[in-house]
Amino acid sequence: MHSLAVLLGRNHMNRVFGAITLIAMTGFVGTANAQTAMGVPAKMTTATMIDDYKLASGDKVRIIVYGEDAMTGEYSVTDAGFIDFPLVGKVPAGGLSLKDVTSVITRRLAEGYIKDPRVSAEVVDYRPFYILGEVQKPGKYPFATSLTLQQAVAAAGGFTYRANLKKIYLRRQGQDTEVVVNAKAGPINIMPGDTIRVSERFF
Repeated sequence: MHSLAVLLGRNHMNRVFGAITLIAMTGFVGTANAQTAMGVPAKMTTATMIDDYKLASGDKVRIIVYGEDAMTGEYSVTDAGFIDFPLVGKVPAGGLSLKDVTSVITRRLAEGYIKDPRVSAEVVDYRPFYILGEVQKPGKYPFATSLTLQQAVAAAGGFTYRANLKKIYLRRQGQDTEVVVNAKAGPINIMPGDTIRVSERFF
């Protein structure tokens, strides 16, 4: 009887410990995903960014037409969202992926210009991001892949003593609304064309 009581006691403690562990893990996951739920992924890999990236004014791409050195080169996306490409003229690029753009160029070149054209493209210069408010050097800065909010602030000379690290506004290019993020909550990825606004902390 004594052994049975001990066993039952251990089983009860195991269930209690398991419940506590589950609650703790749930709380941790909820915290980790808090900023993702607001539409701001905590971290985005370079490969994912390239696959999902949509071109816009300010981007520069290198387009390669294999066997056609005269066409291969670097082209900027205009303010109107086009790339001026030899022979085929204006190619839509704004809001499109690299895959979309290469498909358009390939199709147009095949329409009477080049037999079985092979085209590839890559971004050589991403459009800049902007950081305003309570940083030492507000302004426009060049984008680099895998850039985080913390790195963006460092590029701008760091926070001022008035900066509210828990209330930073982030607006993606092409969006009208800002999202509030917390710089202390972990890495937050920055995308080309983003505008970061660091609010003031009131003492």
